[in-house]
Amino acid sequence: MSQQVIRLSDSAASRIKEIMSKGEKETLGLRVGVKSGGCAGMEYVLEYAKEINPSDEIIEDKGVKVFIDSAAIIYLIGTEMDYKKDEFSSSFVFKNPNETERCGCGESFKV
Repeated sequence: MSQQVIRLSDSAASRIKEIMSKGEKETLGLRVGVKSGGCAGMEYVLEYAKEINPSDEIIEDKGVKVFIDSAAIIYLIGTEMDYKKDEFSSSFVFKNPNETERCGCGESFKV
């Protein structure tokens, strides 16, 4: 693959490191996927990766490992994963050039 599926911002990498340091010992990294749902049709899914699936795309960036579910790769190519924190909330944010529409709450998207 010529283009990395996901790039991590410094704040996203720092937050993943923090999460991993508090996670279970057998956790290898963070898995990013996409599933049907939400008002725009698709949602991002984040979970601990405890094993490597043979079809995973593995991104090693800024000292962390992110495993991309093979079914999600086509939807995520060129995406930047960021981490935003404000007074009332904090969350990972995806800047995805493949999105054609995003719901008002920012939880789901369409490609």
